[in-house]
Amino acid sequence: MPAYEHTDVVIVGGGPTGLLLAAELRRGGVGAVVLERRAAPDDLPRANGLVGQVVRVLDQRGLHAALAGHSRGPSGLLRRVGTGNLGRPRPIRAFGYAGFRLPLHLLPGNPLHVLPVPQRHLEQVFQGEALRLGAELRREHELVSFVADADGVDVEVRGPGGTYRLRAAYLVGCDGAHSAVRKAAGIAFPGLTSRDSVSRDGHAVLAPGTLTRSGALRRPGGEPLRPFELHRLPGGVFTFASFRPGVHLVHVTEWDQPDPGEDVPMSLAELRAAVLRVLGHDLPLRAPDGPGPHVLRRLTARNSRVAQPFRSGRVFVAGDAAHVVAGFGGPGLNLALQDAVNLGWKLAAAVRGDAPAGLLDTYDAERAPQALRMLEHVRAQAALIAPGDEVTARRAEFAARLTEPAVLARLAATMAGSDVPYQDDPADPRIGRLVPDLRVRVGGRRTRMGELLRTGRALLLDATGRADGQAPARLAAPWSARVDAVTATAATPEALLVRPDGYVAWTSASATPLSAVLAHWFGPPAPTSP
Repeated sequence: MPAYEHTDVVIVGGGPTGLLLAAELRRGGVGAVVLERRAAPDDLPRANGLVGQVVRVLDQRGLHAALAGHSRGPSGLLRRVGTGNLGRPRPIRAFGYAGFRLPLHLLPGNPLHVLPVPQRHLEQVFQGEALRLGAELRREHELVSFVADADGVDVEVRGPGGTYRLRAAYLVGCDGAHSAVRKAAGIAFPGLTSRDSVSRDGHAVLAPGTLTRSGALRRPGGEPLRPFELHRLPGGVFTFASFRPGVHLVHVTEWDQPDPGEDVPMSLAELRAAVLRVLGHDLPLRAPDGPGPHVLRRLTARNSRVAQPFRSGRVFVAGDAAHVVAGFGGPGLNLALQDAVNLGWKLAAAVRGDAPAGLLDTYDAERAPQALRMLEHVRAQAALIAPGDEVTARRAEFAARLTEPAVLARLAATMAGSDVPYQDDPADPRIGRLVPDLRVRVGGRRTRMGELLRTGRALLLDATGRADGQAPARLAAPWSARVDAVTATAATPEALLVRPDGYVAWTSASATPLSAVLAHWFGPPAPTSP
């Protein structure tokens, strides 16, 4: 076997999480090799969009326009969800929660953003970004084994040309729910497997006259059902949506139905029979034309698990390798991409040698609570869509409270992922949370925070107007190799320190000295010249 190749970080898994992490590492100036078993991204449709703060995070990386532009098409979906101007994400005006339509446009400071984009295109954009920045993607290469020691990780890889070895400072498993990296590292994956429901999905062509002019599904003797929304009915849950003209993705979930068994192949007739039971009337379905790929699947087990911990020495897990969350709305991908952005800048600092002590430990400390909180959120929704008269009564009580601003705000924050901060500072609730997209003026030019963060570096925004030696921008000068200091004017005279992942680490309202916070996150200041 030939001698080791050397790189800084090896990433196992070239899906959205692994590719975004590779781009983040390259922004931090370190090398990244991505190992991916697949020869090309899957054609099979998976996630169909992003929900929550991750939309704004991608805007901070300059990727929002490319992703949102793809979403604008014949279905008009982009206009419908209110993404708005392609240059900046805008909060969605209404969104579903457990089958309720939340009027989020009534909420001041609505935090919820939605970006409809197929996962395949998401991978294409992230791959292009990672390669543009200099990451290496090796397709048809898979992990065989690894051995970690105090100084790095030896990785054995099998590729088209045979087996070879890599030596890296760190290894990250972004290889899915059945992660080989997680298992080999001995990282526990506790959680629950639920088998109390059966879900079926399939692409189908609906019969002419089935839909209203607005795209809602007609129901004999009932109100039409809106697309892209969850509908709790006596027989179960029904949703449908069109992501390409003439073809709908139809979904039903039923409780207390027999499991046909893995040996019984899923069929369109089985889906139609399930839709009949849930809707209470027949919905003619025809298989789509063309080679596909077309979804036709049955799910009888739902896993909800979170790794403990997200790190074992020099080995980390992210995305589905760190957590699987069985719920409506695809929460797993939203969690996964923020894992990548949180971990990327910290690993880069560790490889460069300027990471303060304990920085890598903050990855698990910050991201695991987010995954656990999402599990609670998904279970709360599941409890509200379950069958039964008691649940129906609870739903009536819940619906009556949706006009209360505090309730609406709490739900929006939970869905956005902004309800649990990375840290608490009573001096300013923004500390520990994703920075607001403030509008500022820099050098006479109007800009906003999302544009100032495009470099992927930490940012000290000084809008205090001070010019003396205690001006925040001057205090941050010894960290200039790691932190960009920008002097600006804003509606409020203040200063903010923003981490590379877009989260606020300090504001001028904090009682903690700026220098202490800079040293905590970015290491000691550079030595001064004699």
